[in-house]
Amino acid sequence: MKGPHNLAANPCPCGRHGLPGGGCECPPAAVRRYQARLSGPLLDRVDLRVRVEPVHRADLMGPGRGGESTAAVAARVLAARERAAARLRDTPWNLNSEVPGHELRTRWSVDPGALATAERDLERGLLTARGLDRVLRVAWTLADLADRDRPDAADLRLALELRTGVARGAPAPALGRGRP
Repeated sequence: MKGPHNLAANPCPCGRHGLPGGGCECPPAAVRRYQARLSGPLLDRVDLRVRVEPVHRADLMGPGRGGESTAAVAARVLAARERAAARLRDTPWNLNSEVPGHELRTRWSVDPGALATAERDLERGLLTARGLDRVLRVAWTLADLADRDRPDAADLRLALELRTGVARGAPAPALGRGRP
């Protein structure tokens, strides 16, 4: 399968497990059975695991929250894609998502030491080789979005957090130009 694909899953049959004040009454065994329906090999092909909180009616119906405009986000994404295309200019690929894992690991380097946490996860069996390649793709995208030449340790931590859903102890950075 090539190209972007989406996968959405509820945390339990009723969809409210783990939400503050969510009112889930699913028995623990039902939650485990429900979550076990997504097999390890399938989940290993999921790049990002993002928990999405429910949207309340007041948020849907109320005035905007003053977030970034669609045009601003689109411009940043276009700039990141152009950065990736420039880096990949002499290759058969245009996007980070198209680069084979072996090439990501051998052709372009990340900041020294940036892979330490991912390598530990790989050694412990918490991350597969395919998972590492997917973390690297996301880290390169994060660096491109931040207008940097290569991923740093913060990019790798955030990519790991997005992949595993496990907080890595550092707050998610703003993805605008540059980063403190």
